[in-house]
Amino acid sequence: MNINRRLAWNGWIVAVFFAAAVVVGQPDRAVAQNTVGGHFGVAFPLVTRADGKTTNLGDNFTTAFPMGITIKRQGARMAFDLELVPAIQDSPRKVNLTVHPGVIWHLSGPWAGGIRAAFDVNQPSWGFTPLLAREFPITGHNFKLFAEVDVPVRFQKPSIGHNVTAVTLAIHLGTAF
Repeated sequence: MNINRRLAWNGWIVAVFFAAAVVVGQPDRAVAQNTVGGHFGVAFPLVTRADGKTTNLGDNFTTAFPMGITIKRQGARMAFDLELVPAIQDSPRKVNLTVHPGVIWHLSGPWAGGIRAAFDVNQPSWGFTPLLAREFPITGHNFKLFAEVDVPVRFQKPSIGHNVTAVTLAIHLGTAF
């Protein structure tokens, strides 16, 4: 075989391998695998038990404004939800912020349950919050209303004084989109 034929043959082999690599290396078509949603609402701590004392909403009025971003894989029953919760407390008057990452599971029908970790910014407290939620879809709209019962548990360890564990029953009402 002369040299020109051999170079032509090698060129064809290289071209075929290059074409095969291009075809095989093509990415699949883009498919959305995650959905992103969010929620906004208002929450009220109804009853709190801490340090041997029980207080209610009237003793120390507090209003919280939870807002979150939810990421859910398509077809999955579980979602990751990152919630930020600014809260305004009446006495002593102050504003708190809780960073509240967690997971939410679709249970059955309009019901969901979940648990969140809780980190209170600039406070010596942390904990967790189990929750049970019910959604109320609005026909013809891209959002739903929801009602949620939360049970925040906080471990407080101040630099002066003794450790306190607080358990609260709270209601959270809002809209999810």
